Amino acid sequence: MSKPIVAVVGRPNVGKSTFFNKIVGRRVSIVEDTPGVTRDRIIAEAEWLSHYFFLIDTGGIEPDSEEIIPSQMRAQAEIAMDTADVIVFLVDGRDGVTTADMEVAEILRRKRKPVILVANKIDGLKMPDNFYDLYELGLGEPFAISAINMLGLGDVLDEIVKNFPEGLEAEDDEDSVKIAIIGKPNVGKSSIVNAFVGEERVIVSDIAGTTRDSIDTPFEKDGDKYVLIDTAGIRRRSRVNDDIEKFSVIRAIAAIERCDVALLVIDATEGVTEQDKKIAGMAHEAGKGIIVVVNKWDLVAKETNTMRDMERKIHGELVFMSYAPVMFTSAIKGQRLLPVIDMAKKVSEMRAMRVSTGQLNALVQDAMVMNNPPSDKGRRLKIYYVTQVSVKPPLFSFQVNDRKLMHFSYSRYLENKIRDAYGFDGTSIKFVFREKGERDEI
Repeated sequence: MSKPIVAVVGRPNVGKSTFFNKIVGRRVSIVEDTPGVTRDRIIAEAEWLSHYFFLIDTGGIEPDSEEIIPSQMRAQAEIAMDTADVIVFLVDGRDGVTTADMEVAEILRRKRKPVILVANKIDGLKMPDNFYDLYELGLGEPFAISAINMLGLGDVLDEIVKNFPEGLEAEDDEDSVKIAIIGKPNVGKSSIVNAFVGEERVIVSDIAGTTRDSIDTPFEKDGDKYVLIDTAGIRRRSRVNDDIEKFSVIRAIAAIERCDVALLVIDATEGVTEQDKKIAGMAHEAGKGIIVVVNKWDLVAKETNTMRDMERKIHGELVFMSYAPVMFTSAIKGQRLLPVIDMAKKVSEMRAMRVSTGQLNALVQDAMVMNNPPSDKGRRLKIYYVTQVSVKPPLFSFQVNDRKLMHFSYSRYLENKIRDAYGFDGTSIKFVFREKGERDEI
């Protein structure tokens, strides 16, 4: 589904992060310790009464003692309005109206976006004396809540979903393969989109950061439907020094969340960089299909095995997603682009493929005969049963005698056997191991 985006804005220490975590339904850490992944979690999916949306926490702004309202706060309020479909303006209900609140409200009123004024930190039925001063902000009636105690959140959520644009939550065309084109700035993502559709659909520029938003472009090839999602380049965190870049990252993450296949575009003249690894990790963590597209291949001096050596090097750098096909293109010269679309279709099909339980169990039994399961202190791992429980990405459930006996290397061995038999090119496959009496957690 195409999900609306809701941004939470406000000055420091009004409870934005607490509000964010309560709405999302869990505490969302800033950094997730996943191999190959450093993911900034200022965006998360939320749900209210079967309405699904992305919630953005715009926290992290520090006040400047020399200014009434820091330029960074002003910029973030501006960008939130341009990025979000609905804006939640959070204030401290005990403080009444501050000068900073007035300046943010002035910015909010100038934009044609729904704004919901929320007064936080009000724990009782009796309103503070200065609560009614909030009407001076000119943003309508304030909602009184206590985020930490989860008081009044339902009314705010009702108002949020009421303001979603019509048709935004409509189901996407299930017949279309949705392809997100991701990568750091200036690797040729927009040029690839233009080459696919045969026209200048998106702005192409040598200036890094030209594409600030994600742009959907419908596209057909051989009767098959696709949607190309061009995203803003994702910069290294050290270079995300303005809020426009930060919100471009948010849009790119949201594009990854709703795509079927991600094309990770890297610059052939640079090879795999640390930022490429982080971007790849986002798509891998999200369980999306992935194709590595080595663009600007025309700029590389060729020898007999240049392409093969580059592919090996890429898989060596992106060891956590060695399943991803590597393709070589030159968008500017229109070389080797259409096969990328064909591969995206194949990866999408692999990601949705199911293997019968009978075939799986026969394969695993043969694999155990060829390579005995690991043992520890006289106890050997036994695999009683395996079945595929879901797709997108494929998830396999193994019933075992003791999950602690399942060594990582043996799990990887079983994954390789499944891939050898059924392919699953371009998609991660997930395993869960349960003991008798336990239910699968999907």
